[in-house]
Amino acid sequence: MGKDLSGKTLGIIHAAVFTAASLEPFAREVMPEVAIMHAGDDTVQRDNLAAPLGTIPKANFYKFVTFARFFQDAGINLIVLGCSTFNQAVEFARPMISIPMLQIDRPMMEKAVSVGSRIGLIGTLAMTMPSSERLRRQGATDAGKKIEVVSVLNDKAFKVLRSGDAAGHNAMLLEDIKKLSKDVDCIVLAQGSMAVLEKDTANNPVPVITSPRLAFQRARAMLEELS
Repeated sequence: MGKDLSGKTLGIIHAAVFTAASLEPFAREVMPEVAIMHAGDDTVQRDNLAAPLGTIPKANFYKFVTFARFFQDAGINLIVLGCSTFNQAVEFARPMISIPMLQIDRPMMEKAVSVGSRIGLIGTLAMTMPSSERLRRQGATDAGKKIEVVSVLNDKAFKVLRSGDAAGHNAMLLEDIKKLSKDVDCIVLAQGSMAVLEKDTANNPVPVITSPRLAFQRARAMLEELS
């Protein structure tokens, strides 16, 4: 497992409070000895969804920096932004925050770029798609690789999930994965909440990559470097 990280604390910032329940199990599996702290504000997701497609309200970047500063002042060792929709907030915050920060979907995007050049992206929130595509292309640029992105948006699945029908949400996405697998080298699932499909897609014809486990593995490595 590596170094003992007892005494270290990881902070996770959410755009919606409900996502804490889906991310914490991955964090605790990867770093059981690390204390996990959460901060979130449902109005961030609300206002992201209400904004014009491809834009993020400036107030939400301010809220992220504010939460990050609270964590920094509280002695948190590392921050993970648990929302893909406004992953750019980490880049804006870096000049103002002195502790390390990680976008939850960055390790996933880097892995996808390493797997193939024709990459499928499945998302359930229209607002997330431009941010995910931007980060994917950024990862390709950093790797010096040309990629093609094939995007599929299933916003009905997100509405089904929020209504409490997790099984219906999963079934809809598994059907999308089945169809898209015929045309791409690998598939990326844009939202962290979609990681529940990890076991169901383990034997998919092409790799299906989700963000939480990879992100917390990277976060653990970053914490070990700080030890």
